[in-house]
Amino acid sequence: MMTIPVWVLLGFAGWTLVVLLGTVGVYRWSRILTGRAAIYEFRAGVPHEKDWYRRAMRAHANCVENLPVYGAIVLALVVCNLNSFTLDVLALAFLASRVVQTVTHIGFEETSTAVSLRFTFFIIQLICMIWMGIYVAVNVL
Repeated sequence: MMTIPVWVLLGFAGWTLVVLLGTVGVYRWSRILTGRAAIYEFRAGVPHEKDWYRRAMRAHANCVENLPVYGAIVLALVVCNLNSFTLDVLALAFLASRVVQTVTHIGFEETSTAVSLRFTFFIIQLICMIWMGIYVAVNVL
């Protein structure tokens, strides 16, 4: 059944792809197709000329790193047939926080304010996932 947490998982996966294609993909392919870079020039771990591009790569990696964690929590919810208003709110808050964190990461230079804001939205995501995980544990005992 497509509950809100499952929809959010789908949305999170979609957001991860949008970040990849809309930043890293557009940047790389625009440079390759206009002859400004060769396809082999984009090596992992090598700094590239644009700071926003490096931030975009890290923002995408952050999404990829957290997607399986959120996915495991949603799998537990589905397997245990758990559904509630609390889980729905936590899932939506998680996705909203992820989107704001990603946009902040890509769109703003790394100042103390930007990093603090980004970290705040990451903490909100952690709280949501931990709360959802505890919800599963408490409700299946």
